[in-house]
Amino acid sequence: MAKKQKLSQEAKIIAIANQKGGTAKTTSTVNLGVGLANQGKRVLLVDADPQGDLTTALGWTEADNLDVTLTTQMERIIRDEPFDCHEGILHHEEGVDLVPTNIELSAMEMMLVNAMSREVTLKNYLSGLKREYDYILIDCMPSLGMLTINALAAADSVIIPVQAHYLPLKGMAQLTKTIGRVQRQINPSLKVDGVVLTLADMRTNLARATADSLKQNYGRIVKVYQTVIPVSVKTAETSAAGKSIYAYDKNGAAAKAYADFTREVMRDGERQRNKDEATLGR
Repeated sequence: MAKKQKLSQEAKIIAIANQKGGTAKTTSTVNLGVGLANQGKRVLLVDADPQGDLTTALGWTEADNLDVTLTTQMERIIRDEPFDCHEGILHHEEGVDLVPTNIELSAMEMMLVNAMSREVTLKNYLSGLKREYDYILIDCMPSLGMLTINALAAADSVIIPVQAHYLPLKGMAQLTKTIGRVQRQINPSLKVDGVVLTLADMRTNLARATADSLKQNYGRIVKVYQTVIPVSVKTAETSAAGKSIYAYDKNGAAAKAYADFTREVMRDGERQRNKDEATLGR
């Protein structure tokens, strides 16, 4: 019974990852996170990209002036210094919390290479926060370096945004290989929740062909979400406004799509949780 209680109280950690840039990772992290908060979930967003786009997208445009960021906390863990995992967490008006980042995180790749806890530094940091949230979403950098490995080591699962173009789809193979390596060597319980098609104009032959190719090549081994996120000027404008699509254009097609996507993620999570609890109850 104790194990079942623990399972139901700890956050599900999801890495939003693709080593290809421009696939709407950050936008999807923001809008999935706020979508979950709108459903009454306690949500923490983690900016694990030195570019700090997630931090900027939520309205903190002067991230270089923040006293405590993800870099601060990871450095303390590497140096085996005491730290308060709550320090530096920011609170957004739309109901999500944020672990911010700035350009200082770019030095973390080199620091992690020689660290004893190099693959699990981020996991060690988030372990102190798992009981305070229902979901923790990690916005990964567009590469497969040590920061992304840390995110995959900390995560329970991965969601992969893929742009509705052919070339970003080609990069899926490299990412799935990295996920497989992390599963074998560091985090055997890591799962791929699914692939979500983003920035899609389904009126075009290219977008429809990409969607078909995605399902044909990967549909047998990974879930392809039914929801397709449409390309939208309003969505592109949200970062400058520091808001989610729900606050910026709540009646638009993109807001509806992200709300549908959120419900898909929640349904899958509940099914997996019920399955895990049934397994533990045997």
